[in-house]
Amino acid sequence: MKEWTVVVVGGGYAGIHAMKAVWKQCEIQADGRKLRLILMDPNPYHLRKVLLFKPAVGTDSITVPWNRILPEASEFVQGKARHVDAAESLLEYENSEGRIEHLAYDVLVVSIGSIARKTEAGLGGIALEGMDAAVRIRDQWIHNMEAALPENKEGRERLLTAAVAGAGMTGIETASELAFAMREEAARRGLNPEEVKVHLLNSRNRLFEEGPVKASRKLEEELAKCGVSVHHRNKAVREEKGSLLLSDGSALPVGLTVWTLGLIPNPAVRALGLPVTEDGRLIVDEGYRVKGSRGVYAIGDCAHIVDPDSGEAARMTCKEAIPQAQRLGKIIAADRSGSPAPRHKQVMDGFTIGLGPGRGITWTRKWGLDIIISGSLSYKIKRFVWDYASMLKS
Repeated sequence: MKEWTVVVVGGGYAGIHAMKAVWKQCEIQADGRKLRLILMDPNPYHLRKVLLFKPAVGTDSITVPWNRILPEASEFVQGKARHVDAAESLLEYENSEGRIEHLAYDVLVVSIGSIARKTEAGLGGIALEGMDAAVRIRDQWIHNMEAALPENKEGRERLLTAAVAGAGMTGIETASELAFAMREEAARRGLNPEEVKVHLLNSRNRLFEEGPVKASRKLEEELAKCGVSVHHRNKAVREEKGSLLLSDGSALPVGLTVWTLGLIPNPAVRALGLPVTEDGRLIVDEGYRVKGSRGVYAIGDCAHIVDPDSGEAARMTCKEAIPQAQRLGKIIAADRSGSPAPRHKQVMDGFTIGLGPGRGITWTRKWGLDIIISGSLSYKIKRFVWDYASMLKS
């Protein structure tokens, strides 16, 4: 029996949910062809990218074996996509041993996501770009703790101070987790936890400008309880000789600077030979079909997806990517059968932000009202969201 091959490139949040959705919608083919479903990713595991701060503050694992989350009958290929020949329905990729190979497909889903924005050379500090960087961050503040001698007050204060440059979702969660972990470690070592300081540098007028002002205020109040001081309308310039220079001309004595400057579309998108926007995202229609590329779809951070009703572009968050993946399964099935397919639909306004173990803040807007939840209930919601995104909860 001839197979009908669907290849999903990228095993982030969009990719793994696309695998599940395609299997659910397309397992049974009307023409009797057997579905062959393949995931391709450079890593031999799913990386829970939104939890990158976890290795920076502790020893929690943020990887999940593929066999724990993928459909049982699916396949995994370890490799990096290099080029797509849409005319021949052929994917060129580099396998785990560095050899170039080709894979024929009937449907190709590109979901290779985004990467952390890198810092320029010479700025000092550590950018939270991946697991290796996260481990370096943890090693640095632990080393600082070891060097923070009680009799050296000036040096101790600097060593017990950290700064997080960039106050998006990742920066906020990193700063709060770092403050909790550093205070806990200080107490364990007989140091005063109250001497631990974490500064969060925010270039904008307030935190969380995506939500209402009262949510921003509540968020800043909760951060203060965590031991995080927020500096608005100020940017980190560079760290040198234990001092973080700021854009307003002042400086902070720090033992560690963590850069969390947001996300950019995966640069590998540009090499695929598919149409992209100026910022390097794939151009798709309201059904996630890549422009001029038969059988090729794209979702998640690597795709420029616009709501056909509001005209608003989807943000680069897993909150956006997962509903896209779920809808994509229905779209592929509809395109396969020639029936009308769903269109992209904007997700409901709302965010949940973790603020260290047991703390969080949740905001949503419904019926024209702003609903804000904080504390342990919000953290439980955030934990559920993290696990659901990685398909650890159904």
